[in-house]
Amino acid sequence: MIEMEDIRFGYRYHPVFDGLDLALAPGNIYGLLGLNGVGKSTLLGLLGGLLFPQAGRIRVLGLEPCRRSPELLSRIYMLSEMPHLPAVTDRQYISRIAPLYPEFDHEYLERLLGELDIPREQDLTSLSLGEQKKFHLAFGLACRPSILVLDEPTNGLDIPSKGLFRRLVAEALTEDRILILATHQVKDVELLIDRVLILHDGSFLCNRSLAGVSASLRFTQEASRPDPHSAGLLYTEPHLGGHAAVWAESNAGDGHPDLELLFKAAIGNPAAFSRLARQE
Repeated sequence: MIEMEDIRFGYRYHPVFDGLDLALAPGNIYGLLGLNGVGKSTLLGLLGGLLFPQAGRIRVLGLEPCRRSPELLSRIYMLSEMPHLPAVTDRQYISRIAPLYPEFDHEYLERLLGELDIPREQDLTSLSLGEQKKFHLAFGLACRPSILVLDEPTNGLDIPSKGLFRRLVAEALTEDRILILATHQVKDVELLIDRVLILHDGSFLCNRSLAGVSASLRFTQEASRPDPHSAGLLYTEPHLGGHAAVWAESNAGDGHPDLELLFKAAIGNPAAFSRLARQE
C-alpha cells in the first residue's frame, strides 16, 4: 500500500504540491500520466525517499520513505527514464547490487537477460540506451520488489522489445505487488495498465480503474465535428476521416478507453472531469 496525505513540496521558486493526496493498492498496474513539468518525477522521488516532503505524511508499505530504511529500500525498485549504469560488466554489477535485495532471483534474471537479448560480459556503459533499459528492467524484475516503478520505460525500445516489455511486466503483476508506469507514450502501455492516474496542476484529476472510465465515458469517431455545445461533450479533435470525441455518459459500456484521448479530455476540461471521477 502507498499512502500520501496532504503532501506539500516545492523547489525554491516553484511550488509543486500543496495538499496532495494519493492511495495506491497492491495488485494493480498504474499508468501515471501528466504534462511535462507537472511533477511526475517529483512524485516518484517522494515515494522512493529520494525527496522529502515539506509537510504531510507518506507511508509506503507501512514505512516512511524519507527514513531510507534498508527494509523499505530492498522492497522498491525504480527504473529512471535515463538509466545510470557503472563501467562494470553485467556479472560484476549483479554480484555487487543483487545482495541488497533479499528476494533476488538469479535464475529468473538469467532467463530475462536471454529473452531480452542483452549482450553479456562487456562494459554496461557500452550498451545502447535500449539495451541498458532492458538490462535495468530485467534486474528490477529479478529483485522481486513489492513496488516496481518504471519511468518512461519504453523510450529507446524498438517495436519487438516493446511487445516483450508488455508481456514481462504483465507477468510480473501479483496480488501483493504495485507497479507504476510513468509515461508519455500511452499507446505503448494502454493495454497493460488497469488503473490510470492523471496528475495536473498539483493534484490528481483521475485515479480510476479503466473499467470505471469505460462505464462513464464514451469514445467515438464522428464524420464531422460535433457541436461544441452538445450535452456531455468533453473533448474533440480532428482525426483521420473525421473527428474523435469523448463524451460523459453514464452506463457508456465496457469498451477499452483511448488513453490519449482520455488524458486530453481530462486536462482540457479538468473541472468537469474531476466531477465525473468523484462519481466512481
